[in-house]
Amino acid sequence: MTPNTVQIRTPWLITEQVPNIRARLFCFPYAGGGASVYRLWQQYLPHDIQICALQPPGRESRISEAPYNDVQKLVSAIVPEITAFLDHPFAFFGHSTGALVAFELTRALRRARLPLPGTLMVSGSRPPHIPEPHPIHHLPEPEFLDGLRRFAGTPEELLQNKEIMALYAPILRADLALEETYVHEDETLLNIPVAAVGGDRDSETPPHILEEWKSHTSGDFTMKLFTGDHFYLRDGFPELIAYISGRIAQTETVC
Repeated sequence: MTPNTVQIRTPWLITEQVPNIRARLFCFPYAGGGASVYRLWQQYLPHDIQICALQPPGRESRISEAPYNDVQKLVSAIVPEITAFLDHPFAFFGHSTGALVAFELTRALRRARLPLPGTLMVSGSRPPHIPEPHPIHHLPEPEFLDGLRRFAGTPEELLQNKEIMALYAPILRADLALEETYVHEDETLLNIPVAAVGGDRDSETPPHILEEWKSHTSGDFTMKLFTGDHFYLRDGFPELIAYISGRIAQTETVC
């Protein structure tokens, strides 16, 4: 693989310079998250795998932009922004809502006859054909905050801070709407490997639900559980990254 001679830039992806890229790992954040969710991952990956972390509008470096609340519109906006990055073997990893975005983006790339990920890794997410049973994005503020506590992803001190939540709640509502208003439409099954990963104590996506991702590919399907709840990846990401690195090594020839 020859060294990169041009540093490609787009506000949609946060990357670090990798001199000799062998493969790319596109990472899609969970609801309310941004590219910084994956800021430590690069140092745990092999030196020739480049992290490309999605930075959706409405947060972090794009805080002044309106967030998307529709998966198909979001995916349509992403496709032209990442096309130039598909010149190496690559994999997708998405957690929770990010898994749904990664799945629909894979299907959009296929419709556009663009390269597909060598492996699609979906984490802590119900499969597309199983709707969210308890949507909260539309609820009044008190009920909405109670709903967020269910995920145990937002610290209580933030939930109690009215000034912070006045800024953060609209982002969360939009991101949750991506998943909660999503309607799955059947297409030909993906023919790439799909790996479903999650926490063994995740009450939002228990193993028997996570396993249903197998119905969305005609290719290889595997499931791997790690110790933890819905946000198992926060503390256990080195072990997770070791697993991801192995998946990329197995499938990087698919481009």
